[in-house]
Amino acid sequence: MRPAPGVEGASPTAWDHGSLPRRPRQRGPLPQFSDPHIAALGVLSAMAVIPVWAARRHPGPWTVIWARLLALLVLASWIGEYVADLALGTWTVQYTLPLQLTDAVSAAAVLALWSRRMLLVELVYFWSLTASLQAVLTPDLGQNFPSVYYFTYFTYHIGAIVGACFLVFGCRLYPRPGAAWRVFALTLVFTAIAGAGDMLTGGNYMYLRVKPEHSSLVSLMGPWPWYIIETVALGLAMLLGLELLTNWLRRRDVPPREAPDRLPA
Repeated sequence: MRPAPGVEGASPTAWDHGSLPRRPRQRGPLPQFSDPHIAALGVLSAMAVIPVWAARRHPGPWTVIWARLLALLVLASWIGEYVADLALGTWTVQYTLPLQLTDAVSAAAVLALWSRRMLLVELVYFWSLTASLQAVLTPDLGQNFPSVYYFTYFTYHIGAIVGACFLVFGCRLYPRPGAAWRVFALTLVFTAIAGAGDMLTGGNYMYLRVKPEHSSLVSLMGPWPWYIIETVALGLAMLLGLELLTNWLRRRDVPPREAPDRLPA
C-alpha cells in the first residue's frame, strides 16, 4: 500500500497537498448550472415531490414496491460506477475504494428503502439532505453529459434524496429524538475510516487531504487542516438545524386518519 505521494512514511500532518495526482476519469468537468445540470435538478424537484404527495394521499402496499424499486436503482447506479471504472481501466485504490461519504449514503439509502429500519432511515435522511443535496447543487463531477458517470452520479445522489423524502415525509417515518447526534457520531466513525484509507493509499477520500476541485461550500473555507475542522462544525450545525426543522414539520403533520372531518365552526 502506497503512502501519500512525495511523503514516504510521513505522518498525516506532513501530507504534501500539492502533489496529489488528478483523478484519472476527471476530464471535461460538468459546469454548474449548465443545461445537463439544470436537467438533473429538474428531475430531483419532480421526483422529490410526486412520490411524497402520492404516498400521503394514497398510502398502501405500492409504497413498499416503489421504495424497493428505488433501492435497486440506487444500488445499480452505485455499483455501475465501479463497473465503469473497471471497464475503462480507471479503477485505482487512491480514488475508487468505497470510502467516500457518498458510498455510505448510497448503502444506507438502499438498506433503508428495503428494510425501513429507523437507524438507516435516519442516516439516509440526514446525510442525503445535507451532503447529497450539496453534491447535486455543486457537483464535483469530472465528466459531462452523456458520459456514463453523469448518469451514475446523479442517479445515486438524487435517488438517496428522493428516498429520504419519501420515507420521512411520504411514509411519515420521522427521525427519533437525538437522531442528529447519532448520525453525527457515525459520520465521525466513517470519517476516521476514510482517513485511515487516505494514509494507506495516498488518496483523498472525503477530501481530507485536498479540497474538491470544483466549487462547493468547502471552497469558501480556510486551508488544510482548518477546513476539516470548519466542515465538522458546519456539518453538525446542518444536522441540528435539519432536526429542528423536521421536528417542527412533524408537529404539524396530521395523518389522514387523525384529521378532523371538517373544520371547526
